Amino acid sequence: MSADGTDRTGQASESGVETIADELLDQALAERRALVQLCLYALDRASAGVVARIEEGLSSIGVVAVRADGQRFDPSRHEAGGTVPTDDLSLQGLVAETEVPGFCDRGRVLRAPIVTVYTAR
Repeated sequence: MSADGTDRTGQASESGVETIADELLDQALAERRALVQLCLYALDRASAGVVARIEEGLSSIGVVAVRADGQRFDPSRHEAGGTVPTDDLSLQGLVAETEVPGFCDRGRVLRAPIVTVYTAR
C-alpha cells in the first residue's frame, strides 16, 4: 500500500496486462499482414485451381479480390496495364478485362487491380 492509502500493485498489474495485450495484438496484426502479402505473392504465381482456393481462404478473413471488368476506368482505383481498341464508343473508357485482380482488406485497398481499358479506334 502507498502513502496515500491506495494499492499501486493492482494498478501496475492491470497496466502491465494491458501493455502485454496491446503488444500481442500489434504482433498478431503484423503477422496477419505478412501472411496476407505472402498469399498474394503465391496467388500471382499459382494455377487456376490454387488461385480459387487462396481467394476463398482470403475471403473468409475479410480479404476480397477486386475485378473491375465492365466498370468505368478510374485511375484512382485501377492501374491501366494496357488498352484494346474498339469501334463501339459506348465501351470507351470501360475496363475490358482485369489482368491481375486487386485486393481489399475490409475496405482498405491492399493493391489496385491491373486492367485493360477499351479505347476508341
